[in-house]
Amino acid sequence: MTMTIVATDAKAGAGARDAEVGVRRLGRVDYEAAWRAMQDYTALRRNSGGDELWLTEHPPVYTLGVAGRSAHLPRVDNGIPVIKVDRGGQITYHGPGQVVLYVLLDLRRRGLNVRELVRMMERAVIDLLADRGITAEGRIEAPGVYVNGSKIAALGLRVRNGCSYHGLAFNVNMDLSPFHAIDPCGYSGLAVTQACDQGIADTPEILGEELLRHMQRILQ
Repeated sequence: MTMTIVATDAKAGAGARDAEVGVRRLGRVDYEAAWRAMQDYTALRRNSGGDELWLTEHPPVYTLGVAGRSAHLPRVDNGIPVIKVDRGGQITYHGPGQVVLYVLLDLRRRGLNVRELVRMMERAVIDLLADRGITAEGRIEAPGVYVNGSKIAALGLRVRNGCSYHGLAFNVNMDLSPFHAIDPCGYSGLAVTQACDQGIADTPEILGEELLRHMQRILQ
């Protein structure tokens, strides 16, 4: 299963460091194809290889991280596939109406560690929600973004040869019922929310672009 990656685009008027981060808007693509493409890109990049942000959406799929436990798997057969992947963390769900932002960065070149990158990804979502008057927070003990105790964005990363891939998933306007069949991110009974339930009427396409801009700004 393969996915063709087209050339990156650049933001007009971007600063020098911002211009180093290419953007790929993939649309809705199969999860495994995107994952394999991230692996390939990371394996082939060199010191001069560009950092990239990939904005996408996936058909329904559960993904289980390297620390994933069978106890957290779906408790009912709802027909949604489960894919064991190489990111950190436990199980989560991806589906239409969720904004996914993959973060492919050379952490050594940027002088970042994993914890710092996690906080930056959380900050991008927190700042987007703050623009809409919604207070959100991250949690050191359970990475992600939460609104009134409910999780609105999940994070997971893999670092290979000093370069990151995978990223964050921001719930916008989706069917949340598949989360009820699992222990989201390994936490039994964890409540999950989304932007539309917080009074935000904008589409995933609009909020995806806003999330992208916040992440670019934070990386400058």
